[in-house]
Amino acid sequence: MAAALSGGSPSRGPFARAYRRGITDELPEPARRTRALPPAPFALHGAVVTPDGAWSSGYVTVANGVVDRVSKRRPGDVAVLETDGVILPGLLDLHGHPEFNVFAAWEPPKRYANRYAWRRSAPYQALVRDPQNILLTQVPPKTQTRYAEVRALVGGVTGIQGASGASSATSEPLVRNLDQWAFGSHRARAMIDLPSGSFGLPTYQRVKDRITAGEVDAFYLHLSEGRRGDEVSAKEFRHFLDLGAATPATNIIHGSALGVDDLHTVAEAGCRLVWSPQSNLRLYGETTLAGEALAAGMPVALGADWLPSGSTSLLAELKVARRELARQGHAVAAADLVAMVTSVAARVAGLADHLGALAPGRPADLLVLERHHADPYENVCLADPSWVELVCIGGDVTYGRADWFDRLSGQATGTTIEDLLAWGKPMRLDTGFQGGGDVPSLSTVRSLLTAAYPAVGPIFA
Repeated sequence: MAAALSGGSPSRGPFARAYRRGITDELPEPARRTRALPPAPFALHGAVVTPDGAWSSGYVTVANGVVDRVSKRRPGDVAVLETDGVILPGLLDLHGHPEFNVFAAWEPPKRYANRYAWRRSAPYQALVRDPQNILLTQVPPKTQTRYAEVRALVGGVTGIQGASGASSATSEPLVRNLDQWAFGSHRARAMIDLPSGSFGLPTYQRVKDRITAGEVDAFYLHLSEGRRGDEVSAKEFRHFLDLGAATPATNIIHGSALGVDDLHTVAEAGCRLVWSPQSNLRLYGETTLAGEALAAGMPVALGADWLPSGSTSLLAELKVARRELARQGHAVAAADLVAMVTSVAARVAGLADHLGALAPGRPADLLVLERHHADPYENVCLADPSWVELVCIGGDVTYGRADWFDRLSGQATGTTIEDLLAWGKPMRLDTGFQGGGDVPSLSTVRSLLTAAYPAVGPIFA
């Protein structure tokens, strides 16, 4: 989904302002809260996806918020939790519009030529734009984003792109907002649209100057979202090249209208691709030539886009990507698919030194999935959110099986710690980690949203 404002001139009103918040330009550093770290180091035993390959049996030791050790030998100095699962880095979703993930899935009445066409449609106005205007006036700021962060978290995601800058302007978000402040700096930027005339040009020029100065590692930009052969999308691509926006920092979101030669052009410029096949297929009946992008040497990461037309989770998007790559004649190994949401995604995000791999000294952002397949990589590709057993962010036990949560967190309690039934499984969620009395629980967020808009899309469905 693209938050482009059709016609080249900005719309007015709360909806347009909400879309504009998707642009990350110069953001202040948010106040930091301390993660509620477990009272003692611990180790997880299971199949482990390491930077060098997958082990059928291994141990990941977590201490003081970081990965202390990854070993095939059982540690003797810490308590070990037998997971019988697959342990891997937290998943990274590099394209989304979290504020709009409160809406139910939309059945497009037809296939569209480009993003501007469906944005002008009456169903879109009724199903997304009008309800969003209601929510913007009736629920507190950050409410929608927090709901979306929980949706991401229960699907094993520890980092997202596209959240409103306002959602973390005064406090740290629940999951890492990868195009905002991360690890003490703001080295990513996002623009929803290329400049049209003078509109947006100053913002774009600031971003371009920072890329040239080496101060920005990832520049997220929706580009040529439509069907191949669509002249509007082709014109947008020419404008992109004329602006000099094809840089080694540029992350092209969608690019579904780009042909083979176009993909080789941006690959040679060092651009990366963020692919959301499910949303493309539902809106346009076709999606990006991602296999050609891979063949041209482009790093490809995945994003679930938004709930109205995208996947319900990044794990679901992984399955669509797999089928589509095979249909395009570019079938890839399960390990390469997993990399699209872990190590490659971290590289595309400019955060490869921090995320995407379980390695000593890295932040303990990790995921444990139920194990149903002998091959750990294949297990990840087959998984759905009901398989999620544990999610840690910076060593904090943020979401997990209720029994594991108690064991690892020292039976922590608080108003933001809640028991949930997730697809029939008793789980526990902590939306507050430590400090920040203004942080609402999921129950509070749900009540606020459903009171204003009863048709809120469910998290557990």
